[in-house]
Amino acid sequence: MTAFASADTPQVKPALSRTGRIMSLDLMRGLVMVLMAIDHVRVYSGLPAGGPTPGIFFTRWITHFCAPAFVFLAGTAAFLHGRKLADKRALARYLVTRGFILVVLEVTLIRFSWTFNFDYGHFVLAGVIWMLGWCMILLAAFIWLPTWAIGSIGLVIIFFQQVFSVLPRLWPESVRNSVGWIWEFIYPAGLPEPRGISVLYVLVPWIGVMLAGYAFGAIMLRESAERRRLCLRIGLCATALFLLAGGLTVFLIPAPADAPPAIYRFLNQQKYPASQLFLLMTLGPMIALLPLAERAHGRIGEVLSTFGRVPLFYYLLHIPLIHITALVVGLLREGSVHPEWYAQAPFASVPAANRWGLALLYLVFAVDVVVLYFLCRWFAGVKARHPNSWLRYL
Repeated sequence: MTAFASADTPQVKPALSRTGRIMSLDLMRGLVMVLMAIDHVRVYSGLPAGGPTPGIFFTRWITHFCAPAFVFLAGTAAFLHGRKLADKRALARYLVTRGFILVVLEVTLIRFSWTFNFDYGHFVLAGVIWMLGWCMILLAAFIWLPTWAIGSIGLVIIFFQQVFSVLPRLWPESVRNSVGWIWEFIYPAGLPEPRGISVLYVLVPWIGVMLAGYAFGAIMLRESAERRRLCLRIGLCATALFLLAGGLTVFLIPAPADAPPAIYRFLNQQKYPASQLFLLMTLGPMIALLPLAERAHGRIGEVLSTFGRVPLFYYLLHIPLIHITALVVGLLREGSVHPEWYAQAPFASVPAANRWGLALLYLVFAVDVVVLYFLCRWFAGVKARHPNSWLRYL
């Protein structure tokens, strides 16, 4: 906690870009955004998540790092933006405004991009952008606390998240039956599910991840050597804890006869909602790699940093681009497009005989990332020239 306690004292700033942004955070954010595109191409390819072949399993597994890193770094970015504003009221307004924009975008533009239809009575998704938006709105209420307290609350929410599944049992049955569906947006508790909407990302433990990321922003203001040392210590300790707890879980709990290999069970941690082991597995290595990202130079670093400077713009573009590419692939392979396969994307229903191979999946991914780079590079330039415009919300 001492790393968070002195957040208000002057510190040596980390490496900055010409726009004043911390390059290692942009690079890491850009990396996980590129990985995210792999999984969304997989959605449109029709290949199932997590198997059955090693190639498909690890294609899905590597993308598990995306949501935790994205939420954690969103909290860090909020902390750093607050330092720039030097006004907590202004930061709270920014978080509420941006959070509301994200929620609206999820149920309008993003939902349409997934499906290319307006059948909202058939399918609406509470996805990762929905969750990010509500977490930002909630974060606006926490920023008035000391940084160490925010980080502590975040860790408590992460490690004791199952409490949220027990709380509704204390309610009268009439309350559970009438308004219990609202709780299903917060944490699964076996209550009546909300009608007409698929809840993919609940708010717990993700609000805890964002709070922890916010407090982590204090570390990013430390002197270079100390910052790197703390990142390595935190990241490696989290990773070691995952290796220990995850390994014990696999080898001490008997597996059924038809269970997958031990390595699959070890790495295939619960994502919905994100378990403690899932978050240790993904956030630990990400934090440990930040010192390496600080030293990354060259063309690849520049490309990833470009994506990381315009994360929402990238997100809003990549889904419709992948969707269009999938329709083009269908036209070339089948002679016709099949929009019905993607009517409830990301729960695509591509027939087994029409699913892509991994080679085609990665080819489409590479083409789409190249297209996205040129679009994001253009927009990053526009955004840098107008830093105080409405574009800052993208």
